[in-house]
Amino acid sequence: MSAYKLTAIIPMRHSSERVPGKNYRDFAGKPLFHYVVEAMLNCPLVDKVVIDTDSPIIIEQSAKAFPQVLVLERPEHLRDGSIPMNDVLLNTINQVPSEFYLQTHSTNPILSTKTITEGIQKFFSLYPMYDSLFSVTRKQVRYWDPLARPINHNPNILLRTQDLPPIYEENSCMYLFTKEILERKHNRIGDRPFLFDMPEVESQDIDVELNFIMAELLYKNLNKI
Repeated sequence: MSAYKLTAIIPMRHSSERVPGKNYRDFAGKPLFHYVVEAMLNCPLVDKVVIDTDSPIIIEQSAKAFPQVLVLERPEHLRDGSIPMNDVLLNTINQVPSEFYLQTHSTNPILSTKTITEGIQKFFSLYPMYDSLFSVTRKQVRYWDPLARPINHNPNILLRTQDLPPIYEENSCMYLFTKEILERKHNRIGDRPFLFDMPEVESQDIDVELNFIMAELLYKNLNKI
């Protein structure tokens, strides 16, 4: 248990343009969204898990598989795919009081309870020096901008990639924030965010069909299925 009350929020839309029905599509034997919900429920530092959705399928499945999860039906004016996620989250946190909120996505099925717990523990050990957290993936490769200008390296000094200064990709797996930050900044990232460098293997995000195929293959390989 944590000294702070923490609510996990998992927003899910019924429709998906690039991967139809992905949130409830079969992934290695279970609907995709089950993996992240189970990971959150198994985390001892999460007090409550909330699903925000407009999907009758997810609502029905959640009632059967996860009766302890609070399911909020997303209002009509927030259902369009162009609606910013921060607007959706504001609607959710106004219905569920908590000291802190942890938001993730159902499209991160390899994200583990261990990593979630480590991220929360790290943040609370540093709070209030840092006011929020978001997860990142460390990259040590040579990046260039569209005008062929080096971004993170000197092309005249050919360092090995493992010796390059790291650059970090926001991977959308975890955001930890307060209501005050979201309301004031209309953003999950506060003024003093902590970058939580998590294992790259767990940062797989399903955005297109290829992501789904690769993530499922990776999950099956890791779990010897």
